Amino acid sequence: MTTEPTPSPKAVRLEHTFDAPAALIWELCTTAAGLEKWWGPEGFETRVRELDLRPGGQVRYTMTATGPEQVAFVRSLGLPLSSEFVRTFTDVAAPIRLAYRSLIDFVPEQEPYEHLTIIDIEPAGEDTTLVMTLDSLHDETWTQEYSSHRANELEKLEGAIARRTA
Repeated sequence: MTTEPTPSPKAVRLEHTFDAPAALIWELCTTAAGLEKWWGPEGFETRVRELDLRPGGQVRYTMTATGPEQVAFVRSLGLPLSSEFVRTFTDVAAPIRLAYRSLIDFVPEQEPYEHLTIIDIEPAGEDTTLVMTLDSLHDETWTQEYSSHRANELEKLEGAIARRTA
């Protein structure tokens, strides 16, 4: 079952092709052990607390700033080094699509709001292309920063795949 998530008109599209089968990409995107290897920007550690992979199910995780620049950034926002996040799945279509809504509640002086992410996994022979579509955030600066963090996650996913297939 799906709730047919639709990205906003100003959504950002990130695309990365991996030298790996789609099944491996799906596993790294949908298991606690897989997500902990790459989810979160550089300089952060992620620990999954709960994972209910179905439409309406949630993933709960704690992200902790560990890198010096990231610790300084988080402190400059007046936030704790560790924060818990919840994402609610809106679409789970193994092994090709995953979509979820997140609550953007960490921006100073900004009312919390929901944010949609859609991940499409497209097999291409021996390779797999992952397309991540991100709703825009409340302004261009935050949208660019968030997109940069998510692009960094895809680089970390590349590293997780390399370690897994080595």
